[in-house]
Amino acid sequence: MKISIVFASTTGNTEQLAKAAEEGAKALGHDVYFNTADCADSSETLSAELILLGSPAMGAEQLEDSMEEFFSGIESNISGKKVGLFGSYDWGDGQWLRDWSDRVTNAGATLVGTVKAQLSPDNAALEEMKKLAGN
Repeated sequence: MKISIVFASTTGNTEQLAKAAEEGAKALGHDVYFNTADCADSSETLSAELILLGSPAMGAEQLEDSMEEFFSGIESNISGKKVGLFGSYDWGDGQWLRDWSDRVTNAGATLVGTVKAQLSPDNAALEEMKKLAGN
């Protein structure tokens, strides 16, 4: 199975989650496309059976700019796809992830799960990411 993992990270916390997903996917023998949102290829991302997208919460709990731009570019093409979301936040309660989840389901994709970490991900969040990559 091909899995696309595309993320934005400003402090490295969301990148740690992405790397845990990559590790989990490769351990299961999956083909992995791994890239940052500012460099990712949308057709390569959309060609996967499972798409994992990650972003830290920014400002008033919004997606990081490069992920917002990337996601907006693929949003109308994810219908029928399996999508998982992840990210890190400092304050708030994870509203950005709930809003993003709504956008994914409203676009017709199947949301397979979400993982969030407050600041640096703990071992439980990293294990959740490995499991998310096994969907």
